[in-house]
Amino acid sequence: MTDWLTPEAWQAVRLSLEVSLWAVAASLPLGILVAYALARWRFPGHGLLNGLVHLPLVLPPVVTGYLLLLTFGRRGWVGQWLDQIGIVFAFRWTGAALAAAIMAFPLMVRAIRLAIEAVDPRLEQAASTLGAPRLWVFLTVTLPLILPGILAGAILAFAKAMGEFGATITFVSNIPGQTQTLPSAIYAFLQVPGGEAAAARLVLIAVAVAMAALFLSEWLSRLIARRIRGA
Repeated sequence: MTDWLTPEAWQAVRLSLEVSLWAVAASLPLGILVAYALARWRFPGHGLLNGLVHLPLVLPPVVTGYLLLLTFGRRGWVGQWLDQIGIVFAFRWTGAALAAAIMAFPLMVRAIRLAIEAVDPRLEQAASTLGAPRLWVFLTVTLPLILPGILAGAILAFAKAMGEFGATITFVSNIPGQTQTLPSAIYAFLQVPGGEAAAARLVLIAVAVAMAALFLSEWLSRLIARRIRGA
């Protein structure tokens, strides 16, 4: 791998993997909670929450990155307070993970929400009538049934995070070895003469990761369907 890729390119691939894994791991608990709320609860602001969750899908990624910069930059209304306790997102790899998590969040929530909506609510109600607390019902009844959906959502989010470019480069720039992810490295190689070959190799890696994620997500979706039919 190190012979096929330049050290700079390999560093970008490794950083993308780390950023994507952290983005998925950090956002997954919130994604499950939001998906469950949208699927099972009815409350004032339900439509607003649904719109906010899906907003990154319809906003230009550069706009999302700019909003992140205004919010979590060192002088942002949240970032200035975080900076006082040593937490910095702007122009750091942690900011790349935050941008990737936000851009991938809608795909994660959608996959998990569909899995929850496919579960018969009567199964949960039956457990509740036997005196089980709501959290215990979720952990013992709902969670095992939606686990393939959670995995599918996590995989789609990982693939989206690996390919995130616009919000990331706006929020954390394109600093080699620090914030330069796989898409940013492809862009950088294409800006210099003779960089097409290195960019093409990175493109192959990006395509391979995306295709693997899509195939795995599709397989898990079929597994969900078989489980629900057999329930």
